[in-house]
Amino acid sequence: MNQTTSLLHSIFGFSGFRPGQAEIVEAVEAGENVLAIMPTGGGKSLCFQLPALTRDGVTLVISPLIALMRDQVRALREAGVEAGALTSGNTEEETEEIFQALDENRLKILYMAPERLASGGTSYLLGRLNISLIAVDEAHCVSQWGHDFRPDYLKIGALRQQLGNVQLAAFTATADQETREEIIEKLFASPPTTFINGFDRPNLSLAFEPKGQPRQQLLEFVSARKGQAGIVYCASRNKCETLAQALRAEGHAAIHYHAGMDPDDRRHAEFRFQQEDGLIVCATIAFGMGIDKPDIRFVVHADLPKSIESYYQEIGRAGRDGAPADTLTLYGADDIRLRRAQIDEGLAPPERREADHARLNALLGLAESLKCRRQTLLAYFGETREEPCENCDLCTTPPEIFDGTDAVRMALSAMLRTGESFGAGHLIDIVTGTMNDKIRARQHDQLPTFGVGKEYTKRQWQTIFRQMMGHDLIRPDAERMGAFRMTEAARPILRGEATIDLRLDTIRKAAETRSRSAPVALVAEEDEPLLAALKAKRRELAEAARAPAYVIFPDRTLIEMATHRPQTLDDFRRLNGVGQKKLESYGQIFLSVITGEAQTMVPQRRKLAGRDEGELFDRLKAAQMDLQRGPSGLDKPLSLTNAQLAALAQQKPQSLDALTRILGDQKTTRFGEAFLAILSA
Repeated sequence: MNQTTSLLHSIFGFSGFRPGQAEIVEAVEAGENVLAIMPTGGGKSLCFQLPALTRDGVTLVISPLIALMRDQVRALREAGVEAGALTSGNTEEETEEIFQALDENRLKILYMAPERLASGGTSYLLGRLNISLIAVDEAHCVSQWGHDFRPDYLKIGALRQQLGNVQLAAFTATADQETREEIIEKLFASPPTTFINGFDRPNLSLAFEPKGQPRQQLLEFVSARKGQAGIVYCASRNKCETLAQALRAEGHAAIHYHAGMDPDDRRHAEFRFQQEDGLIVCATIAFGMGIDKPDIRFVVHADLPKSIESYYQEIGRAGRDGAPADTLTLYGADDIRLRRAQIDEGLAPPERREADHARLNALLGLAESLKCRRQTLLAYFGETREEPCENCDLCTTPPEIFDGTDAVRMALSAMLRTGESFGAGHLIDIVTGTMNDKIRARQHDQLPTFGVGKEYTKRQWQTIFRQMMGHDLIRPDAERMGAFRMTEAARPILRGEATIDLRLDTIRKAAETRSRSAPVALVAEEDEPLLAALKAKRRELAEAARAPAYVIFPDRTLIEMATHRPQTLDDFRRLNGVGQKKLESYGQIFLSVITGEAQTMVPQRRKLAGRDEGELFDRLKAAQMDLQRGPSGLDKPLSLTNAQLAALAQQKPQSLDALTRILGDQKTTRFGEAFLAILSA
């Protein structure tokens, strides 16, 4: 792995692997077929990009969205890697440039959408290339039971056979046991080496809030994070537009994005989000999957997602740089009804509908959880966390809990005595003893349950019914105008065979809107002015290059600059995300922001910055200066070129013969013993 480690540092600018990466890279480099389940932001792309640089031939990457491919190609080229993407969005010049690079055996990584695999021209192209590895990104798309099925992913297995059973590595962040089994069945001829590196994203704070005044809740949350990039996910196109307008009215930079927009407007929205710092996009769920923007600082769900996998993938678009990021999900009874109806009214077979209900139940269980949300979320994916996370709303503000069995029985009894024919509004009128024409006409004021729940207000009963829906005790029946029907899970409670705890705090605050706490600070207060200056310089460079700001440096690297305040190019090179090319392109520029003055360094020495060889170069150069005129100071001057000094620092010769091959006889006679003492030390 020596060459790999060197490339990790020199190309990608990382001093070491993230947890789990090294084992996957080693398996891919050893030629094994691999399935890797890694959390979003855990560095999946590096696990196929890095091995691609250590082998002959081309690594073919199958990726689902054009924006994702273009982003990764841009970042690779910025780091000095020959990469390209064949997409429907290419210009003729871009496509011709890729074909030329392939013909000249320069291209190392080729991205392609799965839909392109059906083309005969694609089969011919790939057949004549030396494809040494197929990397499948977002591999869960192959699963017909998954939340993001893409039929063209099913062609990958046939492509692999066509190319002579070439090595295959598949990666995803969202795959439960059922989905993992289907990935293996559809993509691999035999079981691959499987890595499950955990689903935890500890830098993400998790929070859910019942909807009280949802627009105000959203505005308060975003206002506490003004100037930060974020995504607000909405269930409808109209809501995307109205919330974006509301945010702009409050002084935020915000735009909307959805599939109903003109294609040019959509591309412009994507371009702005990639390029601009601090922009908020109000979008339907399709947005963001294809944008590898590492410095999204928050994700808000203005409406309940459709499943726990969707939720996990969507919040995963925040904080990909590893810095703190916040998530908030707003949900209410109407959201639950909508999601249930979408499942029940769909055309899927009964077993698929039940699977979808189970996935929704898992999300509702997370929303109505009474303990650490991260423990609940990870348990769904089969991962156990022993200790509470201290980074979710239930850890920072533990919920008040009470035995809600009696209240639930009242509601269930009212449902059964009215033939499971009504929704929450009428049932709440019954249990609160509210007399109206509908109650009189049906003589529901004569029921034993009429008025038994007067201790709770109507708003509080709405919260109780929502929690009952969240625990899947009741479901709205689409065929009966949304009337509630009882599930099997509720019957033991009604019969007195089981009890249930509910959240008291949400019932007490049913009519209130609770403000979210302030976000976690990215840097200490004294470092904030420097971070702002570094961001301004990054924005200036990005605008000049017509590239997204994070392609220059992600937030995480700027945070390290502001926190550690490097004073030399050697210090700067040790920052995460600073590879050799970026050091040469931007090192002096950002150092001048930090120190107020530029650093000068010869090119040969700059290539060794931040490495042990750099310090060795400096010691050899100092020894050369001392002996330039010999030990007596009276001899004829002799000196070495910077290239020779760099060669010594890198090769570290340990004998006079080895030195002579680099320096020649005369210079070895003058400097040999002193250099060997330094090199051997």
